[in-house]
Amino acid sequence: QVHLVESGGGSVQGGGSLRLSCAVSGHTYYNTLCMAWFRQAPGKEREGVASIDRHETANYVDSLKGRFTISRDNTKSTLYLQMNELKPEDTATYYCAASSRIFWCGTVRDRYDFWGQGTQVTVSS
Repeated sequence: QVHLVESGGGSVQGGGSLRLSCAVSGHTYYNTLCMAWFRQAPGKEREGVASIDRHETANYVDSLKGRFTISRDNTKSTLYLQMNELKPEDTATYYCAASSRIFWCGTVRDRYDFWGQGTQVTVSS
């Protein structure tokens, strides 16, 4: 069973930065997984933030390009999300997710097999 644990969330003022981490265990070939970050604000649906495939090719939702950076360290089986210039509207619970699909990687929620428990990010104005 694949297990994902997020960390790094917290409270920050607008304009600040946070770096989220997601430690992955229970999968022999972490480096083959498609990984992604999603977020869910109160009263809203969970939405994709960014994904990164086995070749470390990253894709971002257009509205977050330039502020967020997704990366992975296959030697540590860990996924990261560097978030800069944070805004109050970035306040949400952030989730990492893993998909074992081979020929696809993106931010379609239903295509992910494994999820972490989430980490809260709160940005004040």
